[in-house]
Order: sequence, then structure tokens, then C-alpha cells
Amino acid sequence: MGQKVNPHGLRVGVIKDWDSRWYASEEKVGDLIVEDQKIRKYLKKTLYGAGVPKIEIERSNDTVTVYLHCARPGVVIGKGGEQIEQYRLAVEKMIGKKVKLNIVEVRNPDMNAQLVAENIAQQLEKRISHRRAMKNSMARAMRAGAKGIKVCCSGRLGGREIAGVEHYHEGTIPLQTIRADIEYHLRPHRREGVDLQGRGSLSDPAYHSPHHGHLQALSGAS
Repeated sequence: MGQKVNPHGLRVGVIKDWDSRWYASEEKVGDLIVEDQKIRKYLKKTLYGAGVPKIEIERSNDTVTVYLHCARPGVVIGKGGEQIEQYRLAVEKMIGKKVKLNIVEVRNPDMNAQLVAENIAQQLEKRISHRRAMKNSMARAMRAGAKGIKVCCSGRLGGREIAGVEHYHEGTIPLQTIRADIEYHLRPHRREGVDLQGRGSLSDPAYHSPHHGHLQALSGAS
């Protein structure tokens, strides 16, 4: 059977860096990992509209420094930096430590695997054809300078009865070349709406969503 390895995890320590960078004594490690996860979950959920592909966390003795990568920094910063200060205080309150929040702008969102997958998911929510959504995203990534991209969409695509999988790829994606800068993202996605086949409304407890599945986006940067 094929053994699937996360392309990012395979390259950590070679061309990719860890997303959390800190040292701690053995008994504290578990708590700090949970704390990191809480910070990421809160910021990702709150700032989903800003396009946040990556959140890096560094720790010193008394300070937690968060690097928030985002495609639309203006949404996070707000007028005169009011919004970013609110988010910083919310994270401080949540973990009880001093927090520094730094914004890192994503220069090219069309070449970021996570943002590409989220963009396709948003298009599916607007009932755009999955084929068109996937092919448009691939074309934009290639125009932006990617050497290759592979997209996979699975589930009850277009509301069909039997779930299926559709793959499209363009260019080269050398997964086994560890020097190759490959970004990967898996985006579980569930969409609910009024079903035209008469299974009932959203309020009906027996209602079953006609569209659910997941998306994968894999892009190789130049």
C-alpha cells in the first residue's frame, strides 16, 4: 500500500522550519503544545476572512511572540492598529502570558496551498462548479509563478448521489525531491443548503447534507 507522508513534515529541518520554536522542560511540553494549538485555533477562527495560512509561535522566558502570516493585513490591523491590539489582548487573557503579535504579509496568495484550498471551498459554497473552481485556481497559481500544482476534490460533488474524487494537475510536482519547495494543505469542507431533492429543510432532524467532502491543494513554488 502507498505510504502517504505530509510533504511539509518530510522537509522540516531541510528546507522548511518548525511552526513552533521553543524549548521547555519535559513536564511542560504537553501543556505548551496545547497552548499553541489554542492560540492557532482562536486566531484562525477569528481572522478567517483575512486569509491566514500560517501562524508561527516563539517563546522566551516570559513572552510569547506570534507571527501571523496573512494575505490581507489591513483586515487584521484595523484603523490605527486598534483591531490588532484587541486580538493581542484576547490572546494574553486566554493564556495568561505577555504576548507580542507580529503581522507577516503573504506576498503571493495564489501560490499558497492553504489559501488556494480555502478559495476553492468558498467558491463551492457559492455553488460554482467544482471543475471551474479548481481549474481557475490552478491557472492563477501557474500564472503567479508556480512550477506545478495538483488539486484533488472529493465528496458528493455537485450534489450527486454517489461520492467521487476528481484530480487535476499541471506542471511538475516532485514529491520525493526533498530540496523541492512543495506546499501542501488538506481542507476538510462541509456545506449545507436547501436540498432540491426533497430530503427536508435544515431544521429537520432527519435532514442529510447533500454536499460534503474535502479538498487538497498541493503547489510547488519556483
